[in-house]
Amino acid sequence: MKTKGWQERSAWLGCAALVMAACAQGGARSTETSPAPASGFQMLPPGASWTPNPAIPAGGTIAIVAGSISANAPYAFRVRFPPGYRVMPHTHPDARIYTVLAGTWTIGLGEKFDSTALVSVRPGGTYVLAAGAPHFHYANAGEAIAQVNGNGPTATVYLDPADDPRKR
Repeated sequence: MKTKGWQERSAWLGCAALVMAACAQGGARSTETSPAPASGFQMLPPGASWTPNPAIPAGGTIAIVAGSISANAPYAFRVRFPPGYRVMPHTHPDARIYTVLAGTWTIGLGEKFDSTALVSVRPGGTYVLAAGAPHFHYANAGEAIAQVNGNGPTATVYLDPADDPRKR
């Protein structure tokens, strides 16, 4: 019996290691780019539509997939950044799970925008961003679309108030 328990635990640990390695590959630094989505590409469930979000610079859009970002409940939304799009350092009060759906999503961690600190995440890649973690984005490889899941309410708080598009 003791041998079987050890074998089961070893198999479970082996599977966990494989899952962690696969997740790490999805979020690994890469210089490769994914092709841009075709013109008119929507990738939205029925009833959802792309709309501007005043909390991010003009040109970026979001589509609510489930829940509400202002409610004390789970939410899911998709965010789309056009080529060359930058979002300066900011935080969110809630932890978030990002899954890249199209293009190459880039994120950098830190309080200052630093293009050398960007990490590229390609379609299928997922990462978790801790609540309050300062970060920034730059769509330097073309249009990018990611799905964001979290538990609201959520908000975007820019480290430098001058970067906040709602205050311009």
